[in-house]
Amino acid sequence: MLGGYGKWTQYSVFECFLTAVQFAQLQTKMEKLIKPDEDSIRIYVLDAGSVKRTITYGSEIPRQEQAIII
Repeated sequence: MLGGYGKWTQYSVFECFLTAVQFAQLQTKMEKLIKPDEDSIRIYVLDAGSVKRTITYGSEIPRQEQAIII
């Protein structure tokens, strides 16, 4: 499901650049899909400054200036 929202970067990690509406839709879908006793999902919301300070090795740096990254 997350593949439709962003780029798979490594096992169980996706990088998504979303609008506020897309982010809300994604949260709603995740809440319906997870099994609370078995699943754990963490969302790290980064602002444009955080994205600029991200250090990446072996892959391209994110292109968007303003982003929500999951």
